Amino acid sequence: MALLEKFGPLLGRILIAYLFIPAGISKISGFENTVGYIASKGLPLPQVAAAGAIVVEVVVALALLIGFKTRFAALILAAFTLVAAVIFHNFWAVPDAQKMVQTIMFNKNLAVVGGLLFVAVFGAGPFSLDNRKG
Repeated sequence: MALLEKFGPLLGRILIAYLFIPAGISKISGFENTVGYIASKGLPLPQVAAAGAIVVEVVVALALLIGFKTRFAALILAAFTLVAAVIFHNFWAVPDAQKMVQTIMFNKNLAVVGGLLFVAVFGAGPFSLDNRKG
């Protein structure tokens, strides 16, 4: 169990960051598509929202990855993910052909929020900038 307690938080942060960082990078390379998708949901200022999503998914997720201000980063990512679930995976308001996929994506986002709340409560673990010695 000591091995899991030592390396588990690092592995958890890596796996969570792996969800966000590539998504943020893809939003950079496909910025206009991202803006269009956000606009299609009726959100105001889609360019600003896309830029904000990139910052959260890349910068904040990198902070989580390296364990810098980890609890705060986890809370930001949890809020972002919850909002994204409600706006972009609203399974209750899509055609029947899309319900199953959107339900899965919504539930996946809720599970990620749950994991991020654990990080926010329990911190980054021993291998992090937050817990460096010195």
